[in-house]
Order: sequence, then C-alpha cells, then structure tokens
Amino acid sequence: MMTALRRRRGVLPPKAELALEYIFVVIGSAFVALAFSVFLLPNKIASGGVSGISTILKWVAGWDPSYVQWALNIPLFFAGIIFLGKQFGAKTLIGTVVLPLFVFLFTGWGAATNDPLLGALFGGLGVGAGLGIVFRGKASTGGVDLLAQIIHKYFGISLGTCILFIDGTIVLTSALVFGLEKALYALIAMFLTAKTIDVVQMGLGVSKVALIISDQEEEMRQGILTDLYRGVTKINALGGYTQDERPMLMCVVAQYEVTKLKQYVKGVDPSAFVILLNANEVLGEGFKRG
Repeated sequence: MMTALRRRRGVLPPKAELALEYIFVVIGSAFVALAFSVFLLPNKIASGGVSGISTILKWVAGWDPSYVQWALNIPLFFAGIIFLGKQFGAKTLIGTVVLPLFVFLFTGWGAATNDPLLGALFGGLGVGAGLGIVFRGKASTGGVDLLAQIIHKYFGISLGTCILFIDGTIVLTSALVFGLEKALYALIAMFLTAKTIDVVQMGLGVSKVALIISDQEEEMRQGILTDLYRGVTKINALGGYTQDERPMLMCVVAQYEVTKLKQYVKGVDPSAFVILLNANEVLGEGFKRG
C-alpha cells in the first residue's frame, strides 16, 4: 500500500532515490568529461576550474589532463574534509574520481570540431549539462569550489569573489599562453556553462508570480479562483507611506496565462498595482511535481 502511494505521488523509496543520485553523478561526470575532451581541450579553451588548469598544462608541458585532474581534485577533496569538516559525502568523492577517469577514456577521441567558437559553445553547453546532472544527484565534482570554500572560511572572502578570482586567474593565464582570443572563447564557455546548469536544475519553463494590490481585492480574488482557475494567496501588507493595512494577492500562472491575467486585472480594477516576477520552478497542484 505504501509503495503504491509513493509511486502515485512520484516519490521513490530511499534506497532507489540514493541509487538514482549515484547514477546522476556518474552520467553527469561522463557528460562533463566528453564535452571537455572533444570540444574544449582540443581547441585550447581553458574555461576555469581544474579542467582549465589541466588544459593549460596539456599544451604547455604535455601532461595528461586526467592525471592532472586526479592530482588536484583528490587532494582538494581531502583538504575539504580536513578544513571544512565531513560534509562531503561518498557521491562527491565518486564525482571527484570518476570525472578524470572519463577524461582518460575520452581523451583519444579527438576533436569534434576545430572551430574554437563551436568548441566554446558546445563545450560550455556540455559541461553545464553534465554539472547540472551531477548537482541533481546532490553532489559535486570537487575542484576549485572546495578551495574557494576553504579560503572563504579562513579569510572571510565571499565565495563568489574567491571563485571569480581563481577562474579569472586561470583564464588570464590562458590568455598569456594561448592568446587573448582563446581566453575570450573561454569566457563564452564559462557563461554558457553557468546558464546551462540553471536550465538543467530549474527547467526551461518559466512561470510568473503575480503580486496584486487592489481596492477590489475580494472581486479580484474570486475571479482568479473561478475564472482563471488558479490558486491565490492573500498576504497582509502594510503601506510604506500611509501605514494602512491592505491585502496583497499572490498567484502563480503559466507563461501563456499572463496576458489573460493582465486583461482580467485591468477589467476589474484599472488602477491595480501589479508586479510580475519570474518563477523558474513551481512545484505543487496544477504545476509539475518534484
């Protein structure tokens, strides 16, 4: 009975959930390694991180990128345990070890393209997709993120600044080694990687959160419920200037329903104050389930 209920609600048993997370880590690592090996590495695009360091050392010293990544990732993982505590589980260790293994297996495949722009575009997309899958498995591939967390803890520098400094140093080094053009391609790849991670994590569908303040609050609430068939939440708000209490309505609508909502609000109260915000992911009745 409980198993059937879990299936109906889309919830896996704990062991199956854990197994799926391990699968995500392995598959995601394979995506990252493939994109790195056939798009970024052959085109000398060092888009930050340990992979960027291994790219530079490959073309400067002839060192195998997989060995460089093992040599950097594994010590960083254990440094993270020593300096940050045992917050990094087996899944992160697997990502740390398996990613260079896939790089080792894919290195001999050769370049998918010799056009550096295509290499940056598809390399960034592939790495972002792979990392997004790894993150869905509630893990990471280690690397400079761990170093940034250590610096943050002991020197008080923000994580964003640490990562920006480390990746910036790697890209700057690539500019000195490969030339400015290659460094610019690396920045393109980094941007696409970040955006693709967001897409994998939150999906392509963008819903809208509507915040509505109106003198016709009750009619507005009823209409949203009965005409638009959307749930609505009443929030007690306080006017910043008048200090008067007045309710604010909050509802979430799909992208294609935005025009209908605006037309309805304008029809009920042309002077209503409306704020529309992006909601990258919405879970619950009427929307997708997690």
